Amino acid sequence: MRVVVVGATGNVGTSLVQALAEEPAVESVLGVARRLPRWEADKTKWATADVATSDLAPLFRGADVVVHLAWLIQPSRDLHAMRKVNVTGSERVFGAAAEAGVKSLVYASSVGAYSPGPKDRAVDEEWPTDGVATSFYSRHKAEVERRLDRFEAEHPDIRVVRLRPGLIFKREAGSRVRRLFLGPLVPTTLMTPAAIPVVPDVDGLRFQAVHSADVGEAYRLAAVSDVRGAFNIAADPVLDPATLAELLGAKRVRLPAGALRAGAAVSWHLRAQPTPPGWVDLALCVPLLDVTRARQMLGWQPRFDAGEALLDLLDGIRHQAGMDTPPLAPSSGGRFRWRELRTGVGATSG
Repeated sequence: MRVVVVGATGNVGTSLVQALAEEPAVESVLGVARRLPRWEADKTKWATADVATSDLAPLFRGADVVVHLAWLIQPSRDLHAMRKVNVTGSERVFGAAAEAGVKSLVYASSVGAYSPGPKDRAVDEEWPTDGVATSFYSRHKAEVERRLDRFEAEHPDIRVVRLRPGLIFKREAGSRVRRLFLGPLVPTTLMTPAAIPVVPDVDGLRFQAVHSADVGEAYRLAAVSDVRGAFNIAADPVLDPATLAELLGAKRVRLPAGALRAGAAVSWHLRAQPTPPGWVDLALCVPLLDVTRARQMLGWQPRFDAGEALLDLLDGIRHQAGMDTPPLAPSSGGRFRWRELRTGVGATSG
């Protein structure tokens, strides 16, 4: 089996490449990214391409499976640039897979594709995927789901799988997560349980996380298994203020949701941090995920619980961890993070 991974050098891509290297059914992997990594993995060769502009079909010819992971979260101040990659780029990947005669297509959707939902129970994959209107990330994920629906209807001979994971953490993504979501003004020394004295106790702040290695395993299973359709991917326990406070040894401080959103909005507009307030809306609105289908049909079981995944990420942020790929390299922000400050927080792709 030959697998092409589009977006192979990021948080999930590197985990998937490692998982595929250990899969006996996989003979070779082509990792596709905008910039070549120095990192090497067994069975894997690399190619450069931009999903928004490159001719992708030649890269896909002869492949049994294409896994599409490429996605932009920054620059959050340039919605046109992000949509060109996220929405148009995804549709170009789907079309190129069909043109190349690929048998299976696996797409990285997200919990963010779901419409607002309950926080007191988990929903299955039938929950509507119309997104959260105030989040560009959610709007893009929902729109790509609609385009993939059309693609699937037009190409019934292609096996289509979409995974919808919760928040994805690992230590090696620490430097990148800081650049994408925290920015250069937040000291990395704060990213340790002992340095986080309080957690906000906000109505609706209940979310799920999963370790990147476990998500990579889910994509491996989706690539080599004869399954179709959508799969929720998340680990226990649900992370709410009480669980976070216990995990971090912190106190809960009651905070209105409006105040949390206002703080995010003001700091984003002042370019103090790169995360627009739609991310707060997303966190407070998306439903909890029922992962029964992934467990039963994929045979997927997480090795890390959600708390372990979060602590692994915090350790990575504190120690500026990364990998030798352009997205995950600790040095990509520049010495003393000068590049982030010079170009404007939230103004580059990180």
